[in-house]
Amino acid sequence: MTAELIEKEEIDVSKIIAADTQLSEELKNRLIATQRLGNEFKAKATITFNTTEGYKRVTTTVWSVTEKYIQLKNNIHIPIKCIVDIDF
Repeated sequence: MTAELIEKEEIDVSKIIAADTQLSEELKNRLIATQRLGNEFKAKATITFNTTEGYKRVTTTVWSVTEKYIQLKNNIHIPIKCIVDIDF
């Protein structure tokens, strides 16, 4: 899978679409770990998500994880169903 690396300020939420696959239990657990890393250690994670222009990748701190979204700095929300991979 090839994903273009972008800055979080370049995320166009209107172009984010659902991923072709279901979110695995492992990926859900990694989302929670990513939130903890961001809040407690100010560590960044690389999040790959699906858009109308193909996969995009952003390296940033995850501030919170809800049932449907992850929240990044500057009030950017990415739907969880659009996330393809998380690396930290």
